[in-house]
Amino acid sequence: MCQSKSLIRRIIEILLCANLFFSILFSWIPAHAAQPAKIKWIRVSSDHFSVLSNADEKKAREVAVRLEQMRGVFGQLLFRRKLNMSEPLDVIALKSDKEYADVAPIRQGQPTPAPGFFLPGPDRNYIVLNLFEPESWLAVSHQFAHLFLTYNYPPTQPWFDEGFAEYFSSLRLVGNQAEIGGDPELGVTWDEDILGDQIQKRNRPKSLTELLTTPVWLATPDLFTMHDYVSGYQEGTHHSLFYAQSWMVVHYLLDKNKLPEAGNYFDLVQNQGVSVPDAIQQAYGMSVAQFDQAVKDYFKSLTPLFLALDASKLPDTKSFDLSSPVYQVSHFATTQDAENIGTSTAQVSDAEAQAAVAEMAARLPEHRQQATSQLQAIIDDPKTENAIAHRALAWVHIQKKEFDQADAELTEAARIDPKDPWVRYYSALMKYQQAQLNGQIPGIANMMQDLRAVIDWNPDFAEAYNMLAMSRLQGGGNNSAMDAMRPAIQLSPRSETYLLNLVRIYFALKKWDDATALLNRLKASTNPQVAHAARKDLEDLPTLKKYGVLPQPEAPAPAVEASSRHPAAQSKQRSQKADDDSDSESSPAPAADPKPDTRPVKFLKGTLISVDCSQPPAAVLTVSSAGTTLKLRTADYKSLLLVGTDAFSCGWQRQTVTVNYKASGKGSGDLVSLELQ
Repeated sequence: MCQSKSLIRRIIEILLCANLFFSILFSWIPAHAAQPAKIKWIRVSSDHFSVLSNADEKKAREVAVRLEQMRGVFGQLLFRRKLNMSEPLDVIALKSDKEYADVAPIRQGQPTPAPGFFLPGPDRNYIVLNLFEPESWLAVSHQFAHLFLTYNYPPTQPWFDEGFAEYFSSLRLVGNQAEIGGDPELGVTWDEDILGDQIQKRNRPKSLTELLTTPVWLATPDLFTMHDYVSGYQEGTHHSLFYAQSWMVVHYLLDKNKLPEAGNYFDLVQNQGVSVPDAIQQAYGMSVAQFDQAVKDYFKSLTPLFLALDASKLPDTKSFDLSSPVYQVSHFATTQDAENIGTSTAQVSDAEAQAAVAEMAARLPEHRQQATSQLQAIIDDPKTENAIAHRALAWVHIQKKEFDQADAELTEAARIDPKDPWVRYYSALMKYQQAQLNGQIPGIANMMQDLRAVIDWNPDFAEAYNMLAMSRLQGGGNNSAMDAMRPAIQLSPRSETYLLNLVRIYFALKKWDDATALLNRLKASTNPQVAHAARKDLEDLPTLKKYGVLPQPEAPAPAVEASSRHPAAQSKQRSQKADDDSDSESSPAPAADPKPDTRPVKFLKGTLISVDCSQPPAAVLTVSSAGTTLKLRTADYKSLLLVGTDAFSCGWQRQTVTVNYKASGKGSGDLVSLELQ
């Protein structure tokens, strides 16, 4: 054994000397004799993803295929046939470590060691991958789950979101098979150095399995009410008891097919104000102590987790593969056959590709200055100037509130490529942000025209609908503003910003009860800025009802989000009408001294038997559940909040549905929302 190690060391020394020799030799070769090949960029597109890459087509296609499969697995886990992508997602796949390090986020002075990162944004999201590393897309699986939860699942609590994202991040794809349920934070205890020696890692963070093997767990009510940490896309370490226990609770719920009960639980605690212990009892049919024990017993039954933990501690690191089916809990076929996923490939010029990469990098503060310089250099050269570079610089100027410079860049971008939808979107965004400063949208008709073009390009773009709703509201089109806000909320059901804007529309339509009910819900938000805005509106509501205008604040209220501070609610009447709607004068008059509807919201899952639309715009839905039949009415089916479908249909029959409603009598009620499963 000793002789074998000596031989290995000798071979390494010879190779190092050879490397030095060839480095010196090649340094003498004239520069013109060793010019690198010109970088070639391609764009590989599938049904739901577009991958910009300078790697070969096979690697770029693999990224698109794996993302499609991950998307399919998400839908399988949550029984969603249709998934929304309510904000555009751009994927950039770079072929080398250096190219990736040049644009990767900086953490403690160094580029992130992860082979991929997710970059959220108010207008689009990015996934950036290092294809030099195998299966780099797995690095963004946690954020990928958050992305789809945001757009496709009603608001929950942090433990569910983080637990589900951790569960999803254990996903491994082998051909058309999905392997899931293993410990996503499990790493090896031993490593191998350059000489082949085994080195034990010091201060290695505990995996989720290790954290749960300790006798002390968080009490479930404490776990379910934790809010004092950063959740979502920007998170800290996942090696904590909160993440471990959240992961295991969701693991249990998924395995035992208890997601419907979880939905009932969230309705009880979030909509009806039921305490956590009582909600657990009502939703799951067991006490807190029984629920705790059920989850712990389930954890102890997961043999693959303990096999993986034992294997990770062995010195032979090469024999340990976390993706092995032995260490995963669940195995099933994906709905997406890798071989049959259709893709198309198009060439992209080097200048446009470099501009697109810089457009992404400009969104990272540590890279913004360099990216801006790169964009300016592309523009300054007539051979490389393109619309992407101009629109990217316009975005930078909009962030700085430099609207004149932004307008100049967008004008140039439109000259080069008048069909670029992003140019029209940023033109509308610029006007929208100007309105937040001076109270009026400049060029409102052009803004609405641009937004309609953007929606034609991407019918699932929630923020485009939101801005269109607010521009219509300022133009006086109250009802058409509601028509635009409805899909925005359907596409992004967790956005409290959109709900605050919906309150403004309720104000304009004088729907005081609806506004009051929604504000009472929002004032309990865990976002302090949203809660403050809701409380302020509730305080100002009597003045608005009496005088028709909101009282002018003595000092600016705290910002909620850029898209929620809109001038549309600052006055009762508008001199300018929207070009597509002039029906605000027909808005119903307010009732005398209206009283808020204090009936509790109830939750029901069942089968939609039929829909009666004989008295439009009202509709009566017959829903059957557990042998009970209910008649649920909506005064205006066009205004009903829908989830899982784009439009209400009077022809629905035998559909599985989830409804929120307020009881009005025995076997009857008023609909609040409807979700098609």
